[in-house]
Amino acid sequence: MYLHSEKVDVSMISRPFWLNQIENSWQKAPIVWLTGVRRVGKSTLCQELTDALYFNCDLPRVADQLKDIEQFYSQVKSKKIILDEIHQLPDPSKILKIAADSFPKLKILATGSSTLSATQKFRDSLAGRKRVIHLLPVLASELAAFGSSDVRLRLLRGGLPQCLLSQDHDLSFYSEWLDSFYARDVQELFRIEKRSNFLKLIELLLRQSGGLIEITSLAKHAGLSRPTVMNYIEVLQITHAITLIRPFAGGGRREIVAQPKAYGFDTGFVAYARSWTELRPTDLGPLWEHLVLETLRSFTPDKEIHFWRDKQQTEIDFVIPRNRSSIDAIECKWSSTTTTTHNFKKFRANYPDGKNILVSNQEAETYIRTIEGLDIIFTNLLGLTNALKS
Repeated sequence: MYLHSEKVDVSMISRPFWLNQIENSWQKAPIVWLTGVRRVGKSTLCQELTDALYFNCDLPRVADQLKDIEQFYSQVKSKKIILDEIHQLPDPSKILKIAADSFPKLKILATGSSTLSATQKFRDSLAGRKRVIHLLPVLASELAAFGSSDVRLRLLRGGLPQCLLSQDHDLSFYSEWLDSFYARDVQELFRIEKRSNFLKLIELLLRQSGGLIEITSLAKHAGLSRPTVMNYIEVLQITHAITLIRPFAGGGRREIVAQPKAYGFDTGFVAYARSWTELRPTDLGPLWEHLVLETLRSFTPDKEIHFWRDKQQTEIDFVIPRNRSSIDAIECKWSSTTTTTHNFKKFRANYPDGKNILVSNQEAETYIRTIEGLDIIFTNLLGLTNALKS
């Protein structure tokens, strides 16, 4: 059973972590590209910026206003402008480039559901003029604001606000989202015609989320060729539906060096693809690993996150290089009562310098224990940021 509060109005929820990211990015560049999957809360977050003018580029009247963009910028009263769903306009990169080059006092926040270069409409990469923020599903640190403190609820339903805040676990939400994702984010940008095969591939990747990618197996079960599967996986990366985590290999013996892992963008969709309507104890660990990854990606967006595995199947869930000689190793455990040092020790035999961090839902605070001569930092999701920084 999962406890849930009374219905919360998402428009009244503040997300200060992401607002700070936007403001900090504006200090570095005039244009901020806010991206993330549909319904992750981009538009609602934009409207939290009360000192900015908001324009929904999906609306014809807004598109008309922006036709003479120089006049529009000259007449605008605010120094901050939000151009939501800007990719719907005929030449979005021109609109952003003119703002950056000819109106340097303006700060622009533009949004879209994919990387900025995903469509041919963006003819300019805006190099040096932009910063990118990837808005992720609701983080563990944001759960209280969304009316819940039960991490298990977040694992089962996922972190898209509409689904997380629903009074009922509405399974139709996930299937409708996938249909909309294909029609709006994939078909409009990439003109992929094999709808059923594409959606089958997404289903397979969500079911196997957190596992090594087997292209031949995916091609066989999705009814696609190997090159097509590889192309579709790239599309899914561009549209943020999956994240590829590549193996770390720095010259250690008998390491896996090529085969990446694929993680679905949201735990709710992973649970849905696996037909989980309730979570058993054995389900919590795999989904917890996804939530740890999302947390890492939120505050280390510029760092490469890897995993490590050797040919004896010894594995470290996530590896983050600090520099050439210091590498942090992160293990994810729903419960830390059966902690062993085996994996950490095997990793440290090759890479002796760096922090050993165990992230568990069980821990109430951050502390260090020395086990079998190895210092291990025990922490929870809220303490993970400081554990990596300290």
